[in-house]
Amino acid sequence: MKYIKRIGVTILAFIVANNSSAQTQKDLKLWYDKPAAMWEETLPLGNGRLGMMPDGGVNKENIVLNDITLWSGSEQDANNYEANQYLPEIRKMLAAGKNDDAQDLINKHFICKGPGSGGKQWGCFQVLGNLEINYRYSQPNTSPTAYYRALELDQALATTRFIVNGVTYTREYFTSFGTDVGIIKLTSSKPGALNFSVSLSRPERSQVKVKDQTVGIYGQLDNGTDGKGMQYMALASVKLSGGGSVRTTDKELSIADATTAYIYVSMGTDFKNPGFENKTAQLLQAAMSKNYLSEKTIHTQNFQKLFNRFSVNLGTGENSHLSTNKRLDLFYKNPQKDNALPALFLQFGRYLSISSTRVGLLPPNLQGLWANQVNTPWNGDYHLDINVEMNHWHLEAANLSELNLPLAELVKGLVKNGERTAKAYYNANGWIAHVITNVWGFTEPGESASWGIANSGSGWLCENLWAHYAYTKDKKYLKDIYPVLKGSALFYRDALITDPKTKWLVTAPSVSPENTFVLNGKHVNVCMGPTIDNQITRELFNNVIEASKVLGVDADFRADLTRKLKQIPPPGRIASDGRIMEWLEEYKEADPQHRHISHLWGLYPGSSITANKTPHLMEAAKKTLEVRGDDGPSWAITHKQLFWARLHDGERAFKLLKEVLRPTLRTDINYGAGGGVYPNLLSAGPPFQIDGNFGGSAGILEMLLQSHDGYIELLPSIPAIWKKKGQVKGIRAQNNITIDLQWSDGRVINYKLYSPSKQQVKLKVNGQLVHATTIAR
Repeated sequence: MKYIKRIGVTILAFIVANNSSAQTQKDLKLWYDKPAAMWEETLPLGNGRLGMMPDGGVNKENIVLNDITLWSGSEQDANNYEANQYLPEIRKMLAAGKNDDAQDLINKHFICKGPGSGGKQWGCFQVLGNLEINYRYSQPNTSPTAYYRALELDQALATTRFIVNGVTYTREYFTSFGTDVGIIKLTSSKPGALNFSVSLSRPERSQVKVKDQTVGIYGQLDNGTDGKGMQYMALASVKLSGGGSVRTTDKELSIADATTAYIYVSMGTDFKNPGFENKTAQLLQAAMSKNYLSEKTIHTQNFQKLFNRFSVNLGTGENSHLSTNKRLDLFYKNPQKDNALPALFLQFGRYLSISSTRVGLLPPNLQGLWANQVNTPWNGDYHLDINVEMNHWHLEAANLSELNLPLAELVKGLVKNGERTAKAYYNANGWIAHVITNVWGFTEPGESASWGIANSGSGWLCENLWAHYAYTKDKKYLKDIYPVLKGSALFYRDALITDPKTKWLVTAPSVSPENTFVLNGKHVNVCMGPTIDNQITRELFNNVIEASKVLGVDADFRADLTRKLKQIPPPGRIASDGRIMEWLEEYKEADPQHRHISHLWGLYPGSSITANKTPHLMEAAKKTLEVRGDDGPSWAITHKQLFWARLHDGERAFKLLKEVLRPTLRTDINYGAGGGVYPNLLSAGPPFQIDGNFGGSAGILEMLLQSHDGYIELLPSIPAIWKKKGQVKGIRAQNNITIDLQWSDGRVINYKLYSPSKQQVKLKVNGQLVHATTIAR
């Protein structure tokens, strides 16, 4: 296709949207007309470190408290340093087609030492505690009227409001982006009508103390060895305005005859913070010394520095004004009546990211930073075979680029341990992390061969790190992460072996994450060179080659990787039925509708299967997805949504989005069909897993813009339901480009491209490739 020059003022200038297409503040909220009846109905608040989830109860209110650094367990060396002695025999068995025997040998000698993720030393992300508020009214057990509970996304503020006995009670809650504490404001419309008590609790390993009108909870988690693990604390104190009194008992604070009360909650752990006790107390005092309105203003301003970079409008509908739970119930049946809900879900994903991580802290785990249990599902840890990566897929396009940096720091922390693991199991240089990790830097295989020896974890993490550079072109950042990328490439270079049948260089042993095939009459996982490993290795080598050129280093290593690339399998091989093969061999699938679709990694998040590079694989990917089906846990549904967006099928991508937004109350552990969202829009595996929120946000962004195939494409997968009118402002593309665009009847009518300095860009708009010039700012 020939490139044509961009002409006309309409294309050059972006027209500011009128009120009918602007995203207003009233659109950006979750709201309900009753208190939460279960945790999955509470409203998530967070400032990247601290979390609160109030249930809005009238007589008794529970607010779940979290600190993203609160983990049990401890550092351990679970490497089996004799494992590499068994590697030749394992590989010999695999080459001979004795995968089942190889799997048995791996379970004996090639997994981690000890119980792995099932042990106490592995640890678990845990709830910090509960803030309990018991309210007293002049006439007990009176039902409230005009009840209203909401979370305003653009303010990072939750509210509760209702009337009891003719008195209006109002509550505001936020986890401050200013003073780094949780703050709750309680008011009554009648002077002196506010009466309540405040206490703190935790299911285990806790002690409550009251001192100087402050209630505190203190404890130490189990480290899996001597029981003296991470220490934590939380302090709650009350400040009154307009009268009232505060009394104390040995367990709680009691407030009487108040009109306005402010509850301050400061939390902390000793994770990389040996002076946390003093710091936690200082934060509390600093917050209480400030004016509430000033503190709230600073909180909002700091939050909006991130949140307000991006806006999206996909239209509205007659159901858009209803409460969030009612909107969910109706959307699945009649999505055309609420085009604003997908936009809200996208912005909710952005809100959750800003709320669950910050530069200098940890990345969001399987539950972000919100948990209400001591033993969180799947330990609330970091799964490297899609979940933690999915948590970050939307960040660059959603204009939240710096929130990728905590993941980069976590990955850098794996390198030293990963080097020991690479030597112990593969006698290889470089570093590897397998399929799960935690804050303690675990890199060893998991405790079962069926899933635990996946080789793709470290390479997949490196793709996430590379994506940040691809979008920002930040050479300082690239220089910082280059040793991590190089170390991962070193491992794969050394660990790859020649497959005797194809003569390709492949990983062995490995698995296609969590999936099973039938061989020799048995269900087997272990194999040589699963497709995902080949795709990841190929893209990793290409990225390291490019990085070495940009940085002007490692010419010899670059040349070596270039030679190796010629021996790595292609991005995908097509089976006899037209689908992309998941393994080197055309094995019989044990579960054709398995939740993982790892062999399409090159389609997304990778970029080796594209319309330009490999159109034949695009068609094979479609057939693969047809057989896999559209159901599954929420994260798997959003992954399919992303695949169909990359395949430029907006209708199928929207169908998957609708499945993601299917309402559910299920909380059981689920590995199959039945995903959806809870009334508070948190993603249900079930149970709650935040990756479905972030994957869904990434999917919507991918439907609106793509920039992975050598050019920027506007509205590549927009469904008919969104075509009438819409706009996006602040969406990001690779090469540090920010874009505003507006469309009508499915055609882009205005757009504007920004970058730090002018650059020429290839752009696909309304089906035509054009040259465009960015505006410097």
